[in-house]
Amino acid sequence: MPTPSLTLQAPCDGVLLPLHAVPDPVFAGLALGEGIALDPLGDTLHAPCDGEVVQCARTRHAVTLRTAEGVELLLHLGLDTVELDGEGIELAVATGDRVAAGQLLCRFDPDLLARRAKALITPLVVTEPAGYRIASGERASGQRVAQGDALLTLTQTQQHASPAVADGPTRSCELVLALAAGLHARPAARLRGIAREHGASLTVASADGEASADSLSALMNLGAVEGTALTLTARGEGAEAALDDAQRLLTTPEAAEPAPALQASLAEAADGQYPGLVASTGLAIGPLVAYTPALPRVPRDGEGQSVEAPRLTRALETVGDDLDAEYRRARAAGQEAEAEIFAAHQAWLEDPDLRRAADDHLAAGRSAGQAWREALDAEAERLVDSGNPLLAGRVADLRDLQRRVMAEFAEAEAAAPEVPAGAIVLAEDLTPSELVALAEARPAGLCLSAGGTTSHVAILARARGIPCLVAMGQCIGELDGERAVLDAEAGLLEPAPSAARLAEVEAAIAERAERAARERAAAHEPAVTRDGREIEVGANIGSADEARLAAEAGADGIGLMRSEFLFLERSAAPSETDQCGEYQAAVDALGGKPVIIRTLDIGADKQLPYLRLPQAPNPALGLRGSRLWESHPELLDAQLRALLGVTAPERLRIMVPMIGDAGELARVRERLERLGESLGLTRLPALGAMIEVPSAALCARRLAAEADFLSIGTNDLTQYTLAMDREDPGLAARADVLHPAVLTLIRATVEGAAGRCPVGVCGAAAGDDLAAPLLAALGVDELSVEPARVPAIKAALRRLDAAALAGTIPELLTLDDAAAVRERLSAWFAADVTRTTTTTHERMPS
Repeated sequence: MPTPSLTLQAPCDGVLLPLHAVPDPVFAGLALGEGIALDPLGDTLHAPCDGEVVQCARTRHAVTLRTAEGVELLLHLGLDTVELDGEGIELAVATGDRVAAGQLLCRFDPDLLARRAKALITPLVVTEPAGYRIASGERASGQRVAQGDALLTLTQTQQHASPAVADGPTRSCELVLALAAGLHARPAARLRGIAREHGASLTVASADGEASADSLSALMNLGAVEGTALTLTARGEGAEAALDDAQRLLTTPEAAEPAPALQASLAEAADGQYPGLVASTGLAIGPLVAYTPALPRVPRDGEGQSVEAPRLTRALETVGDDLDAEYRRARAAGQEAEAEIFAAHQAWLEDPDLRRAADDHLAAGRSAGQAWREALDAEAERLVDSGNPLLAGRVADLRDLQRRVMAEFAEAEAAAPEVPAGAIVLAEDLTPSELVALAEARPAGLCLSAGGTTSHVAILARARGIPCLVAMGQCIGELDGERAVLDAEAGLLEPAPSAARLAEVEAAIAERAERAARERAAAHEPAVTRDGREIEVGANIGSADEARLAAEAGADGIGLMRSEFLFLERSAAPSETDQCGEYQAAVDALGGKPVIIRTLDIGADKQLPYLRLPQAPNPALGLRGSRLWESHPELLDAQLRALLGVTAPERLRIMVPMIGDAGELARVRERLERLGESLGLTRLPALGAMIEVPSAALCARRLAAEADFLSIGTNDLTQYTLAMDREDPGLAARADVLHPAVLTLIRATVEGAAGRCPVGVCGAAAGDDLAAPLLAALGVDELSVEPARVPAIKAALRRLDAAALAGTIPELLTLDDAAAVRERLSAWFAADVTRTTTTTHERMPS
């Protein structure tokens, strides 16, 4: 029996545009659903298929149709046309009308809209798929189409079921809508997202009716305008949080939103050069080696769905457990980028649509491994066909999941391709796990036909310092060369460079290698600035093994040892003996240098099987760090006893996270002294506090009187100061430690602690090329970075005139934002290099 399908026609003459390229973040980010857009070439819009008109916007700029299958389609004329209040648009239909494909929906004045609206670009979006999915576009992006041409094909993938009604408490509130454009498509989509995020059902009621947040058309059909009185009702365990977020959305006037950033363009390539997008910068020379891993071999046919379905379930559970373990290891080691990738893979592994697709293949007689392969093949093809580079960048993640699950059914182990050290690897794409394994062979660089600069492979390549180009196209598949040049700064691969070009790149690589070698050779020497300030450079670590690496890298001590690694991946809390052994090994590895160990920093976002914390609407603001000890004092006591068991307590420093005021630290000190007395100890380790919340920075003077040292955690301090979730990739560029507000709190901490106790920085900012020198100029005594960054940071500090840079701080704190601070700092350092070079030449004898 053929799969049911639905064909959508072009609603007008126009030029096709992928939805991700629409200059509106809600459409481009697929918040409303998948679809396509057209730039109209006429003055009419027509129905893309048969259906019922279920919504006509009050401002006449949007029409929603529902097909007999239940699929809902939004046709949105232009961008920001809601603000025209219907001017220049004449509807030819009304809510409740039945229309045939091609029937006129509206006429519009293209000149007026072009002058007054943001754009004429018209999205056609599947807002309610009802079990259907877009198979592929019938026409290519950028192509001209005529009204009535076949545009998109939707195929049925599952029987549509109505969303389940959430169980749990019910909460309601009344409000007055503050959105100038009313409850239109964008806020409607956000309401639906809020309900789903909190696992709640959400309804909006006005004098004209009631609508569920599950239905965009119903929400928009309310016709709610600015000033409309609304009643919100949420039901479910997350009802209160959902209600808060929805109320905030509807009572906060909309601000202009920036268009999504455009993907970088390919470099201009001359003959013999192949361009790509720079995913990880650097230069490399080496032989080109093709990398084409084979999938594990699995049986094609199965023993029936009743046998194969449980097998697939077990395999998915096994892979899920592996991903969870890898996530916990990464978080414990402070490898946030890798942890986020594992979490994303786990979420995708649990995607019910993927499982349903695999079950369809099981029903067709496939084995569990083959069913999973075919389901993910189809999903990967769909992502590529979407034309959205962000979605296409996730294909490698799907392939990783495909390989992992298929390996559970493998008849034979798939041999990994051999890659010699120093090779430039050519591949269609890599999965994250493939890259991690490949990195062990120490390749010189990577060139990928597919992928994107935001893909997880790109993130991992940057983390490992491997030069990488992506989106190079299939043209690289047949390339070869014994001495190729990969310029992952200009974005070019040169398989057969000239002798002069080879010499140029070799010289640049050699100069960088020599500089790195000089930095490593001097890494064990103190970091003394040009104006005579000595600044300690410690290391951030996650285990005793990393402590040894830190010592080899020249660290002056350990500025942060995360103790979480001891508590994760266990069914029970670690014993005091196990803990003490790890702490002792770290102290011994540093050979007399100080070691700061942070007490357990765990919260609702990092659950332990033996410590189930209540779910929190915002775990970052819930029970974590020092707050945890009030409800679970036994954990702190056990950890403190283990720390007190370390020999040479003068080298050990205990640091307590998430301290909000001096009273919290005083209570920990009282407990530490009481335990020390019970153990008969006469010497106790130093006790310090992390400065991660604004209250601690503002109360630094009082805290410094209680603490033996302070350490600024810039990641959380930035998050809490700017009210920007550090885990939100959309805010990553703006959640910058160099924001004047964050710098002001850091200065307040240093000034408050002056003459009382030393101040260090153990957040990511300590390893930032611009932030680290500024932190030194602000007066911090110690910077703690990843072990591999120790030599470079020490070298940078030796080049710094901290007093001169300190003179610019008052001006920096008056700037508007972090971007302005970075720009001003970059200019200052460039000028300082010139000043230093000039002074050096003047002092040289003639």
